[in-house]
Parts: sequence; structure tokens; C-alpha cells
Amino acid sequence: MPIGSRTTRAPRPPRGISWGYCSRRAATLATTVALAGAILAPAATVAAAYDPATDMNSMYNTTLYTGARAWWAAGYTGAGVDVALIDTGVSPVEGLATPGKVINGPDLSLESQNPAFRYLDTNGHGTFMAGLIAGRDSAVTAPYALAGPSRYLGMAPDARIVSVKVGVADGGVDVSQVIAAINWVIQHKNDNGLNIRVLNLSYGTDSTQAYTVDPLAYAVEQAWEAGIFVVVASGNNGFSGAASGSMSTPARDPFVLAVGASDSMGTAIMSDDSVSQFSANGSRTRHVDLLTPGSHMVGLRVPGSYVDQAYGSTGYVTSTFFRGSGTSQAAALASGAAALVIQQRPSITPGQLKLLLMNNCVSFRRTSNIWQGKGELNLWTALAAPSTATDTAYTPSTGTGTLDGSRGTERLTDDGVVLSGEKDIFGHAFNAAAMATAEAAGNSWSGGTWNGNSWSGNSWSGNSWSGNSWSGNSWSGNSWSGNSWSGNSWSGNSWSGNSWTGGSWASGSWD
Repeated sequence: MPIGSRTTRAPRPPRGISWGYCSRRAATLATTVALAGAILAPAATVAAAYDPATDMNSMYNTTLYTGARAWWAAGYTGAGVDVALIDTGVSPVEGLATPGKVINGPDLSLESQNPAFRYLDTNGHGTFMAGLIAGRDSAVTAPYALAGPSRYLGMAPDARIVSVKVGVADGGVDVSQVIAAINWVIQHKNDNGLNIRVLNLSYGTDSTQAYTVDPLAYAVEQAWEAGIFVVVASGNNGFSGAASGSMSTPARDPFVLAVGASDSMGTAIMSDDSVSQFSANGSRTRHVDLLTPGSHMVGLRVPGSYVDQAYGSTGYVTSTFFRGSGTSQAAALASGAAALVIQQRPSITPGQLKLLLMNNCVSFRRTSNIWQGKGELNLWTALAAPSTATDTAYTPSTGTGTLDGSRGTERLTDDGVVLSGEKDIFGHAFNAAAMATAEAAGNSWSGGTWNGNSWSGNSWSGNSWSGNSWSGNSWSGNSWSGNSWSGNSWSGNSWSGNSWTGGSWASGSWD
């Protein structure tokens, strides 16, 4: 899901660039639909039968022209690699419903107290990203490279998704939840057979705090140091004439892979592709690292979800698919690509993997690197390319800045009460320096306790996180506004109570 919620207009950029604005398993799909009411497919959007073969932005064509299918043909499908997805949850729609495809970490969202919504994607964004990364139709069997256009396959169809839900139906999430989620991924990356090697964060804020002190940047750096390749969407704020550019945090942190979006321009070749009009630009000192497709992408639909209802008139493709644009989508494709490389080269470090991907790109002519970085990822050449022996060195973050600075203008509100200041989602004081020390020691989570609050249990049960869920301090007893978090519920076909703001999860365009 793309980042940001504002439109920035500026003079038209150099040729080759468009300008403008960017974009538990706990139940069956039937349960999800029942919660939302009826499956809505506006009559105006139901056109002739959809043909993925002729849609250059379908996953069939995207995996073809990016070179992902060449990796499948060579035997690399992401098998054995787990991708952590910190997002709005994942629902068991076709393409993600095969047993073992999605493993649920803790639900750290504001919906976690409601058993009907726990782990499920009431927004639609997380499921869309999961499909792009590792979706696989249940009827598809290897060799995947021979699968026809009608079979949905993500970039790394045999990778697993480890879903850590933080966002709710309308996207509401606080930076403290995201930091807690990152910390959980790091400290549980090898639990019970897990092998989390990639972390996808299609999220960002408009913080202007330097990454060298930012707590969110520090958290992603700790994941990087733990051997987890962190992929972050660059942002959907388009062109900014400011010297700092328009990239979001934590994409501004040079350790991570910051991914911008490219536009296929409706063709199956890369030579005519361009930078997507919404993709954030960087600066001379920090810009996007590379681009992957992010315009008009076709992903998995969650019937009745917030996105489905709010944007069905423009995003609806079929009863199974939805279309959207943003650097969120681009980041997801890059995460899938990373899983392919890691299967091929299990010992590769995050720094080496970053350089490998950056060194195998198609550069756009007459386009500044502050827009395109190294250009559009070319998996065709990456397949046989050598790994770089050394990592690039950057100044690390101390994490001693402010939590409020990390939020930027992206704030949660409840009945007019804004979450602000140095306190987490529970209203508990947040000491950035103390948290950074705990993160560095690998003990910021103690069982189900983070920052002094009991968030979740401390054991795995089958394929889902269980244990003492929300024991000790509860949302309603220790919340920052004194109100219970469990009041929001589905009402017919609409979400009642939409006071949670979520610009940082809002897709620039569900088209």
C-alpha cells in the first residue's frame, strides 16, 4: 500500500517521468464476507471478461517481463524463505488460502480484541501486498513458469508470508505499533521452523526527523543488522522541489532498500517504461534505490473490505481481483524478488543483496537518479550476476529521537483525542534511548510484553500466535483516551466509527 495522503504538484520533471500523486488465516473467506455483508461489485464496473494475458499490469505479465519467471524456470520460487509483512493483516482469499502459505504473528492492531476481526484484513491492503509477494492459486502446480495467464502467481510463489497485523479497516496505526511489530519480527525470526529473511514495509510517515536519531529508522536498522532484508516503499508524494525531496520515513534511511514505482506504459518491454507519476523523489544525498512496477497493478481482492467498498467503482476487476497503484505495490514486488535471490544464495547478507539488485537495473535515459535510483529492477540479468563481496557503510541511527517526530503528521484520533507526545498506543511513556538499548540487546519484547505493556502471548500454537492474548494491561484499561478499542464493528456493508486516521496506509489510487 502506498504511503502518504497528499498531492504535490510541481513543474513537469525531465522526460521519462510522469508527475503528480501516488497511491489468520483464522476464518474462511465465507466468514470474511459474512462480516462485511454482501460482496459488492458495482454494476458500472462489471465489464467484459477480464483477460490477464492482454493486461500488461497483471501478475502474469509482470512476472514475465521483470524476469521472475526465468527464476522459476531455473528452480528458484522463494521456497524456504519467509517474508514478514507488517500491514493490515491477510485474509484467506484464493491465492493465499493454501495451508501453510500464511503464518500469523501477533495481531497488534486496534481490532485485536474483536475475535471476528483478529488477524483478518478488514482494509484490503495487506492481502493485496501478500498476493504480489507470494500469492499462488491453489490449483497451480510446478513448474510455475508454464502456468497460464489465468493462474495467479506472485513474484515468489513458494515463499511464506508471516503476517503481523498493525492496521485496521480504515488504515489506522501508530508508529509505536509498527516499531513493536518490527521488534517482534527480529526476535522471533527463527521460531519453530521460521526463516524470516525479508521484511516488507509498505508504510511510511512524513517525518522530517533525521534518520540518524529516528526511532522507526533505528528499528528497521536493527532488522537489517539481524540479517533481515528490509524493503520499504519510498512514498507516494510525487515531485517535491524541496532539497530533501518527498520520500517518506523510514525509506530515507540509507540502510534499507527504498523502492519507487515504475509504469509499464502498457507494453511488455522495459525500454519504454517510466517513473510512475506518484513515486516520491529523493535528494542528492538519499534517493530511491531502484524501481519496480507499481502502476495499475492487479492484486487479490478482499470482498467487503474497506478498500473494496470505498474504491470498488474504480478498483474492481473481478470477484477475485482488484487494481491499485502505489509504491506499496512496488515494494511488495521487490520483496518477492528478494525471496527468489535468497533461495538461490542463502548466505547472502542484506547489504550484498541490496547491491545485487541495484546493480541489475535498466536505467531510464534523461531521468535523474533522485527519481529512479539505479533504474528498474531487471531480474533477467540478476539470475547469473555475481554477488558483491562487501556491504556499503552508512552512519547508523541512534534511535534517540522522538516518537512524536517519527509520526510526522500521521496521527491516530479517537473521538477527537489525538495520540501525540512521547507515549505509545497504550498511553505508556516511551523512552527512546531506553527502547534503543533494549532493541540492541534483543530483549525489547519479553514474552508478550513490549514497553511495559502486555500485547500478546509468548508461544506458538500450530500456524498462529496464541497464549495470553492481551493480558495484563488491556486496551480499554490503559488507553490513551480512556475509551475501549473494541467498539468499532461492521454495520451492514460499511465500517461504523471511522475516527482512526490512516493516511500512511492509504493507497494513492485504487484504480
